[in-house]
Amino acid sequence: MLNNSHFMTGRSRSLICSRTAAIVCAFSVSASLLTGCGGKKDAATGTGSTPGAAAPAGPEIDIAVIPKGTTHDYWKSLHAGAAKAEQEAKAAGKNVHIIWKGPVREDDRNAQTDVVQTFTTQKVSAMVLAPLDSEALARPVEAAEDAGIPVVIIDSSLNSKKIASYVATDNEKGGALAGTQMIKLLGGKGRILVLRYGIGSASTEQREKGFLDTIKTAPGITVVSSDQYAGPTVDTAYKSAQNVLGRYGKQIDGVFTPNESSTLGMRLALKDINELGKLKFVGFDSSGPLIDALKANEIQALVVQNPFQMGYMGVNTALDAIAKKQVPATIDTGVTLVTPENVGDPKVNELINPPIDKYLGAS
Repeated sequence: MLNNSHFMTGRSRSLICSRTAAIVCAFSVSASLLTGCGGKKDAATGTGSTPGAAAPAGPEIDIAVIPKGTTHDYWKSLHAGAAKAEQEAKAAGKNVHIIWKGPVREDDRNAQTDVVQTFTTQKVSAMVLAPLDSEALARPVEAAEDAGIPVVIIDSSLNSKKIASYVATDNEKGGALAGTQMIKLLGGKGRILVLRYGIGSASTEQREKGFLDTIKTAPGITVVSSDQYAGPTVDTAYKSAQNVLGRYGKQIDGVFTPNESSTLGMRLALKDINELGKLKFVGFDSSGPLIDALKANEIQALVVQNPFQMGYMGVNTALDAIAKKQVPATIDTGVTLVTPENVGDPKVNELINPPIDKYLGAS
């Protein structure tokens, strides 16, 4: 809403300038309406245009970025990386808009399928998708590709060859890294449990496989439980961890959890039974609370991905696919083992503190 005080600084001024002010108001309202029509997609990104930048020219390019969920720090970091790619493309004169939309819960396959199908109907220029389920999302993605919409898969693999590219962590390698660290922490002997994430989540299934395959190389280590699932939230993970620890909590020497929410939930459950810091805890992913727990030696190691780079490379790969450029079939965004000993290293600090506020604004 326009405020008349912006145009009137005093009675005499208003009398002298009333006609001019009316003209200014008319133009201001018109400009506001035009901006509202043209700014809808920018609002969906949470980023907007760079102040003072020239308006991008050329055909409009709409790229839908579809995460598994929208609440965890991991997805906020990925969103920031996508926003950086958008800003750079606009600075280069491309009329690019990122549309960020995903389900709230990371087990809502139907919601994510609906999002993909809606963007296919809307004929966006490309999609960047982190599929919740490697099977359930295959047909909707293939339908998008058949409609001429390139789809870049990020984070978790899809059981389909009809994609533009796959940009992600080598998840099995990350799991193996966690397994190697667990063997080292236990000196090659002990009893451990694995709290899995969820059925159908390719990324975490690959991490779990990498971890368990590596543990098999240490005959002195016994896996007492690996058939319990954390579910999609910290709360479901906490309850699952309470359940499994109720059976094995005093009999184990180590635990492994394959993502952010399962690691946070396990930490809460271990705190309840006063076992934090007493057994060896290797988790996956990074957030403020997890890094604090690592520094306090409540967690002995975190396998950390680079979701910021994943979002950034995902959008840039989509732009290349739209331009009909040849893109790699697979892009590995890397994985790092973070421990209390190296958490202060500059490169590690950059990885665990991505510039979210810079690209998405302070929350």
